[in-house]
Amino acid sequence: MILRPLRIWWLALALVLGLWWDGQAWTYPGGVSPERQRRRQRRRARWLTQEFLALGSAFIKLGQLLSARPDVLPAELVEELATLQDRVPAFPFTVVQDLLEQELGERCSEIIDLEAEPLGSASLAQVHRASLRSGRQVVLKVQRPGLERTFRLDLEVLQQVAGAVQRHPRWGRGRDWIGIAQECRRVLLRELDFRLEAEHAARFRQQFLDDPGIRIPAVIWELSTRRVLCLDYVPGIKITDRQALLEAGIVPSAVAEKGAASYLQQLVRFGFFHADPHPGNLAVAADGALIYYDFGMMGQLSSRLRGRLGSMVRAAASRDAAGLVEELQQAGVIAPGVDPGPVRRLVRLMLEEALTPPFSANVLERLSGDLYDLVYGQPFRLPPELIFVMRALSTFEGVGRSLDSGFSLVAIARPYLLPLMTSSGSGGGDRFGNELFNEISRQAAEVGSRALGIPKRLDDSLARIEQGDLQVQIRAGETDRLLRRLALAQQAAGQSMLLAGLAVAAALLAAGARPALVAIPLVAGLPVGLSWLKLQGRLKREGRIDQLPGVGKS
Repeated sequence: MILRPLRIWWLALALVLGLWWDGQAWTYPGGVSPERQRRRQRRRARWLTQEFLALGSAFIKLGQLLSARPDVLPAELVEELATLQDRVPAFPFTVVQDLLEQELGERCSEIIDLEAEPLGSASLAQVHRASLRSGRQVVLKVQRPGLERTFRLDLEVLQQVAGAVQRHPRWGRGRDWIGIAQECRRVLLRELDFRLEAEHAARFRQQFLDDPGIRIPAVIWELSTRRVLCLDYVPGIKITDRQALLEAGIVPSAVAEKGAASYLQQLVRFGFFHADPHPGNLAVAADGALIYYDFGMMGQLSSRLRGRLGSMVRAAASRDAAGLVEELQQAGVIAPGVDPGPVRRLVRLMLEEALTPPFSANVLERLSGDLYDLVYGQPFRLPPELIFVMRALSTFEGVGRSLDSGFSLVAIARPYLLPLMTSSGSGGGDRFGNELFNEISRQAAEVGSRALGIPKRLDDSLARIEQGDLQVQIRAGETDRLLRRLALAQQAAGQSMLLAGLAVAAALLAAGARPALVAIPLVAGLPVGLSWLKLQGRLKREGRIDQLPGVGKS
């Protein structure tokens, strides 16, 4: 236990230094490019994933939580951590039996035919099939022994790491690392209590009780405790096994549509949704019904966000970037005091790319990528539930395309988004929603018409002038930024020449009669080298601003 905190500290230090190294242009032999940066960040992401897997349960769950924070980690790290799945060896069957007896006591006698081979083994628990004396077929989710002690130790060390990072003048600026660590601690310790998962499963099942096309296992409460969860055994075909679905007479495209529709219902109708719907947690019953498993990670849209959701959908459908940004501000997604001009331009770019017919098959995946690029290193904050929503919809989009090449999430979403667009309570809401969709359909049919395009571009330009996006100061700011970069580049070039001269002097002195004098140019070069590194950092920050989509453009 003494070595484990040291290993965690080493991992934190290696990650911070690695991210810093990846961000320095001079560390790329032959010159830096976006593609080379992405390749290096993908390697960094794979390394971090392997380290989290090696550290075990708490870090596997931590990685899944951090995948909902694209505002603090680069997109490549977020995307890799989002795929982090539990690959942990099973613990002995004798341990399972002992734990069941400790947790259930006399009630353990109700369980018969407990299978020694687990159905699955994960970071928190493993699942065994069993029968009850009543003949009911069940599964028992049994928590790994000693997990809570390890969790608390790891989370305590992470709290210390967060405090150290927060005190750093640069790394802590604009980030609440201590708050993030506290939130991770709260969420992870809650996951250790299987009684909460039982409540989630029961609530989720209640939502779809009247829908025969959705199946959620029922909870056997009398055999569920803090460390044991007993559910009905509901077998099914893995949702991505297209061949097995066809052999069972199930239409894959119908499964894809049912999955997307069920998730849209969770968001729009209930506001309580499955936050980890990867293919391992989804299956298809013999009659074609969709089965959900594993209710440890569930999400809930806050009342504030849900209250604004309808307005956001209306603004997005009508491509009103200014209106959407205003709604995002009201929902607390965009931090107060942020200049809305650049945000509006970025949002407008996303809306135009995503909502221009013909619709891309992976529209949600593209939007997620744009969203991750938008928020990293910027003063925006996205609610974790919103990231989980985007990620889950992207997952369903990918599953849908694997089952049906013609799958369109946009088409399936229309009947679920229409109630949101008409939920303002005004008498003309239905009429407004229908008219808006009719207008969108008309524009899609006439997208090639110049007669329609010219007035729309004129209207957009007028709107942007009213919003202050076409002010002269934007171009002046661009000129100032270029002049500043030119001055920095000149300073860096001068210092590079000075360092080269000192290096030559050191080489000559080292080869001369008095090699000890080599210390003079080396000592003189130290402050020059540090100043050169600072200039490189400033040049890199200026370059990041220029790379933002739409910055400095009219």
